Amino acid sequence: MSQNTFSRLAPFLQEYIYSHNWTEFRQVQIEACRVIFDTDAHLLLATGTASGKTEAAFLPILTVLHDNPSTTVAAVYISPIKALINDQFERLNNLLKQTQTEVYAWHGDISQSRKQRLLKNPQGILQITPESLESLLINQDAALSRLFGDLRFVVIDEIHAFMGSPRGDQILCQLARLSRAIKRVPRRLGLSATLGDYTLAQQWLRGETQADVITPEIGLGGRKVRLSLAHFAIPQEDELDASAYYQYIFDLSQARKCLIFANNRTETESVIANLRQIAQREGKPDIYHVHHGSISAQLRERAEMAMRESTPAVTAATVTLEMGIDLGELERVIQLNSPFSVSSFLQRLGRSGRRDNPADMRFVCSEKELLGEESLPEIIPWQLLQAIAIIQLYLEERWLEPIKSSKYPFSLLYQQTMSILAAKGEMTPAALAQEVLTLPVFTSISQADLQQLLRYLISIEHLQQTETGKLILGLQGEKVVGDFRFYAVFTGGVEYSVRSESGIVGSIAFPLPANNRFTLAGKTWEMADIDTARKSIFVREVEGLAITPWRGSSIAIHSKVLQRMRQVLLEDTEYSYLQASAKARLIKARQDAKLAGLGQDKIIPLDRKSCCIFPWLGTAAFNTLERYLNFYVREALDIRSIGGKAPYFLRVKLSQEQFNNLYEEIIAFCHKSLAAEDLVMSEEAPKLQKYDQFVPNNLLRKGFAADYLDVDDLCDSLKDW
Repeated sequence: MSQNTFSRLAPFLQEYIYSHNWTEFRQVQIEACRVIFDTDAHLLLATGTASGKTEAAFLPILTVLHDNPSTTVAAVYISPIKALINDQFERLNNLLKQTQTEVYAWHGDISQSRKQRLLKNPQGILQITPESLESLLINQDAALSRLFGDLRFVVIDEIHAFMGSPRGDQILCQLARLSRAIKRVPRRLGLSATLGDYTLAQQWLRGETQADVITPEIGLGGRKVRLSLAHFAIPQEDELDASAYYQYIFDLSQARKCLIFANNRTETESVIANLRQIAQREGKPDIYHVHHGSISAQLRERAEMAMRESTPAVTAATVTLEMGIDLGELERVIQLNSPFSVSSFLQRLGRSGRRDNPADMRFVCSEKELLGEESLPEIIPWQLLQAIAIIQLYLEERWLEPIKSSKYPFSLLYQQTMSILAAKGEMTPAALAQEVLTLPVFTSISQADLQQLLRYLISIEHLQQTETGKLILGLQGEKVVGDFRFYAVFTGGVEYSVRSESGIVGSIAFPLPANNRFTLAGKTWEMADIDTARKSIFVREVEGLAITPWRGSSIAIHSKVLQRMRQVLLEDTEYSYLQASAKARLIKARQDAKLAGLGQDKIIPLDRKSCCIFPWLGTAAFNTLERYLNFYVREALDIRSIGGKAPYFLRVKLSQEQFNNLYEEIIAFCHKSLAAEDLVMSEEAPKLQKYDQFVPNNLLRKGFAADYLDVDDLCDSLKDW
């Protein structure tokens, strides 16, 4: 143990270390203490899951606060999810048992009495979500100096989950507003187990401040990883009949503490419902849980507790358990199909393999069983290729997706404009513009853009101008801001709560499937009654299986992943982690690709009246190509239809005589000097973010072109055609 680091810690922390039999500090903890004690810089801690980042952040923070107590809330910890706050609440309380410092969790599940204690006597550490912090900034504007005037530190956990997202932009706005209110800039600490470009993360963490950001170089050593990838063909005739697939997953997870990751809620429900049936049939105990955003808080907490305290235990989850919630020592992670990114793969891989044990991750990819009648793009195992590409990009290059921030976050501009005005009561247009446009995420938005937004909001009664020329919330604006859902920048959707005899199960979108049966929390339910006024569905548990078609959200895939998928398809490399089924499927796919000429051409004829484009582009560049074909090529070549599956392929129907012309038109794209704005129709109004409905259409088109299309990436790719 570093005696120098130990000797600098507060006495109660030294006692904690002795009583818990620590024999040494981890490197991340030594480096964090050095930066916090010896510099005034912000700190970025980027190191693996279970490497002790939480303790690394709070050991020096608590020591500083012990030596020089704060007169207000001393530190704010911002988390992406409530479950992580609850988990860290226990860890911090253990550290602080011998002190008078309190930890306050603050989110929608915390009682008002507990929150009032902090408001009356602001001190200690506040753990909060971005949504609850937004509420504080609005409703406690006059008290911000009393609450946070001596704030020293802001800790942002899982910053990779925030960067490049509307919630991350919201946090940067909130921190800037808070600093203005208290007239000081607290030191920022960012924690992450999944970062690619540290420079981008440092820029994000710095925000509008002028302080340096230090990222210590922390060696992770040669971590051992166990990987395998299996492949299954699911029968076409009955999507619920996939017995071999589910039996394999059952065997992988049997008698283990195991986390199953799926890319959507439907898959989590389906896999747990099937594993339960197999366990019941084989006389095995029910050790199965589901964890996602539509499961009740009580059932999510029950799943987390089971993973911490029970062996064996199996939970299927979406991104909700990608974060650093303590689940104990997991023996295995199972990934259903491919994750969308290398970052997600690394985050999920890191959930297992603690305490020097190898990380153990098993991929299980599936596709519909082929009948022999499918066209070329339908016989390519896209999920298998994507899983291999993502694994190889990390193993070979340690590459992770760069973070791309929104250039024109107009939805957030609306929310922050309304939030600031709600907090201040009234402001002149000039003062409001000064307050809003100097927030760090709005640097590309012009005065003219904001003026147009303000005029539009007045016209739809979200804002009102007083006789003295000041702006206040209008009648419609008050309704929006007065709803608790205003604090969030993401769309939650309208869902009905699901209740059984034992209590709340969770929530689902309405209407129900035609037979009124659905799966939730890994069990099958049948509707018994519905209360539309209270948006409640009363259910009883039934035997059998069902499917709940949850609404999904599209996630962008990077071009480098698609390019590596092409390499996987065309090269002869054997990957040691492929199981026999996956090896055989890859061999067949490579044979089909060679026969079709995919190594030489990006446009392959399917028949006399159609062809398929395989651009191997990421989502934004793929969308750019699709729009170019629709807007500039379709009429010239008499294209009858353009379809496909983004971002994998485009199916184009046109006469055989035009095939070569199609290739020439695509190649000519870069010589047409088109901007992204030229690929958005004048009558379009893409409403993709929560508050886009309150933004003028021309601003929506401007934002869509900048943030969802990529002309440069498409041009760079076309050089290799």
